Amino acid sequence: MGIYFRKNWVTVMNDNQAGLFDRYFYDRNLIEKDKLLFSGRALKALLIPLILEQFLGQLMGVADMMMVSRVGSSSISAVSNVDQLNILVIQVFSALATGAVIICSQYLGRDDRQNANRTAGQVVLTVLTLSMLLTIVCLVFAGPLLKLLFGSVEKEVMEYSVIYFYITAASFPFLALFCAGAAFFRAEGNAKFPMKISIIGNCINIAGNAVLIFVFGLGVKGAAISTLFSRVFCMAVVFYYLRKPRQIIVIRDVLRLKPDFSKIKFILAVGIPAGIENGMFQFGKLAIQSSVATLSTDQMAAQAMAIMLEGLTGMVGIGIGIGMMTVVGQAIGAGRFNEARYYIVKLTTYAFWGVLISSIVIYAATPLIIRLGDMNETSGRICMEMMLAITIVKPFIWAVAFVPAYGIRAAGDVSFSMISSTIIMWTLRVALCIYLIRVSGFGPIAVWIAMFVDWIARALVFSLRFISGKWLNKCTV
Repeated sequence: MGIYFRKNWVTVMNDNQAGLFDRYFYDRNLIEKDKLLFSGRALKALLIPLILEQFLGQLMGVADMMMVSRVGSSSISAVSNVDQLNILVIQVFSALATGAVIICSQYLGRDDRQNANRTAGQVVLTVLTLSMLLTIVCLVFAGPLLKLLFGSVEKEVMEYSVIYFYITAASFPFLALFCAGAAFFRAEGNAKFPMKISIIGNCINIAGNAVLIFVFGLGVKGAAISTLFSRVFCMAVVFYYLRKPRQIIVIRDVLRLKPDFSKIKFILAVGIPAGIENGMFQFGKLAIQSSVATLSTDQMAAQAMAIMLEGLTGMVGIGIGIGMMTVVGQAIGAGRFNEARYYIVKLTTYAFWGVLISSIVIYAATPLIIRLGDMNETSGRICMEMMLAITIVKPFIWAVAFVPAYGIRAAGDVSFSMISSTIIMWTLRVALCIYLIRVSGFGPIAVWIAMFVDWIARALVFSLRFISGKWLNKCTV
């Protein structure tokens, strides 16, 4: 008999009626296309802006990196190293935003706007408090922290790193609030507005880089100032529009918000596991970057560019995954569990094709990007070798390894995701990379060998979790 897991019940069918997808993924007989929460048109309206936002944001990052690279290898190495630490902080606040999407989406799926708005207010208060505390800690301990992580880099690289970190750390509260505000729009199914603001902010960042780096000659300092200003702009615009009464989720009088500790506890119950997962993932990347920092400056520059380009190949998948959280969250909140399964399968298939096409296009464009980035011959050759390996492996593993996990988290199954992702990251990716670089003498290709092993393990673990149906028992609200 084919068994289908629901929240507190199962549906049983004859094996003659159940195909492969029916037995293991979702029940096609229970899917009525004309009654889905999200029609094909609604999915496109949600996903296309998210994909464009992710892709253009990463593309702007490549342009940013290319501008900094023209200042010298020391500058690009400094920015790359500090960005690994900055991304750790960003991931923590993105996790709280993830919690906001999950909880608010489930409330909206239940048509409970009042609780969605109350939760949103407490998310803002929590994010604002934590981001300000973290900024103070980073500003006070910037020097010792960077020396601990990247103490073996050249003196000039360290000097640039300290300058870049001081200025970008001041932008954390603005970035955190923007992430939270954008999450509220996405929980409603409105991904277009955050995309527009993000694109404008990235354009401001690039324009600022061009002026401050090439006109005023500020180098790394100019890149950091431009980043700070663009994040202030994005935060201000998002919260201006969240005040308008026509929004489903409305945030007003932020400074007058009073803590509701029961709500905050509820938010943190979802956000902390996601934060730990993101934080441990980034700590692992920092551990890897510490090993990469023992390589030559040319190898570090090649690795920095490869990371940036590899990020571009996954933007379609990440955009789809972010959208999946809204779609699956609302389906779970409405009690439509078979529909949640359907969306995870459908959107993971979309992500596979998106990653495949993106990987081919980015690899074809890599020689041009290397020339525009003015990388030296050695760095360019190493970068091309790594991008070839990524293009061969990534399309066939990455989507299954990462995209279904967004849907599983959206159902509230955040603890499983945290535990499994952390174990895989540290026991496979980090340990293997450190061994290959520090013991076996591999170059930066060791990072990607370890990453491929990580992806394979994730694909197996999350596929089995999805098929089991246990994640459907973790509804948050």
